[in-house]
Amino acid sequence: MRPVVFFFAAAIGLAASAASAAEYKAGSLEISDPWSRATPKGSSVAAGYMTIKNSGSTPDRLVSGSSDVAPKFEVHEMKMEDGIAKMRPVKGGLEIKPGETVELKPGSFHVMFVGLKKPLGAGDQFKATLVFEKAGNVNIDYDVRAMGSQPGGAMPGMKH
Repeated sequence: MRPVVFFFAAAIGLAASAASAAEYKAGSLEISDPWSRATPKGSSVAAGYMTIKNSGSTPDRLVSGSSDVAPKFEVHEMKMEDGIAKMRPVKGGLEIKPGETVELKPGSFHVMFVGLKKPLGAGDQFKATLVFEKAGNVNIDYDVRAMGSQPGGAMPGMKH
């Protein structure tokens, strides 16, 4: 009987973890697992991450967004240049090509919430609206996870 109990426990665990990853749909776009990191007191910025899949036949772009946690929303990319991580806004928006999945993650593409009104705490959730060129507005909820191991939420050597 033990293998059967183990199987059901594993299946329940997989179902619970799948249910906790939020998913949103707009046109041919699927947005999944939006999250952010907790921020230290006094921080004026936070980053947002998610996965965007385009199952359609035409490209779309994440061009802007908004949230009540900060007055400014920017789409950014991070690249290594001469051994230094540099972050800058993506001009013209982030393209999601047909059949492509783009992961916004630390050290890569991400969104920035600039001018935070208060710190983000682990376990919190906040609302945001993503604006796509073709799919339009998509309302999502970000889960706030614990701060990463980097001090102050920044990467050493990062220039903004």
